[in-house]
Amino acid sequence: MTTPMPAPRPTPPYSAPPGAWLRSPAALGRATVVLLGLVIATDLFACYADWLEMDVTGDLADGVTGTDVIDRADRADALYGMAGIAQGVALVATAVVYLCWLWRIRVNAEVFDASRHRMKRGWTIGAWFCPVVNLWFPRRIVVDSWDASAPWGSRSGHAPVNAWWTVWLLSLLGDQYAERSYRQAETAAELREATTTMLFSDCLDIVAAVLAIVVVVLLTRMQERKVRSGELPAPPLG
Repeated sequence: MTTPMPAPRPTPPYSAPPGAWLRSPAALGRATVVLLGLVIATDLFACYADWLEMDVTGDLADGVTGTDVIDRADRADALYGMAGIAQGVALVATAVVYLCWLWRIRVNAEVFDASRHRMKRGWTIGAWFCPVVNLWFPRRIVVDSWDASAPWGSRSGHAPVNAWWTVWLLSLLGDQYAERSYRQAETAAELREATTTMLFSDCLDIVAAVLAIVVVVLLTRMQERKVRSGELPAPPLG
């Protein structure tokens, strides 16, 4: 009596490219969330420094004089500089870990469905550093990975990704405008206006970081769920 051969497991309709294999993104996802929390903390510190700077430059613009206002101006300037350094350090540390997480997400997404990706894997890192295209390429990479990581056959919306990317771009533009205005300011009134813009930009950055946490958590959970389930797409018909 011949023993029947077991039925072959269904395979994805698009094979993963060489060098792509599934690895859990959970640890990198948690590290990214923690560092994004650090970004939020430094932004809150920056908002406090912005407020102090606005307060003292407002007094100077109104003609207030004396040693008290000069001392306040010195303290505000010192905190303003410290906040900028703290934000820079937090941003660099977060960017490194975030890109490691995104690379892991992208490689996993290629295993899930290589057909979803409109850009080569190298753009996962390079897109962030190329002028002009860095305004939309990173979002496209995240969206493609989001679609590939969604449950098979489902229609996943991109609202979290779109919200995060929109606010992130607005915060970048606001920060550049505020920094240019601050460097060009020559009077206390102009300094106060520039600092007000910087406060608005720092608030936007907090919102962008919160939305980035939402995207990281949701995308990590989608991939973890897919990795643990061992779920495969339906084989192609015919």
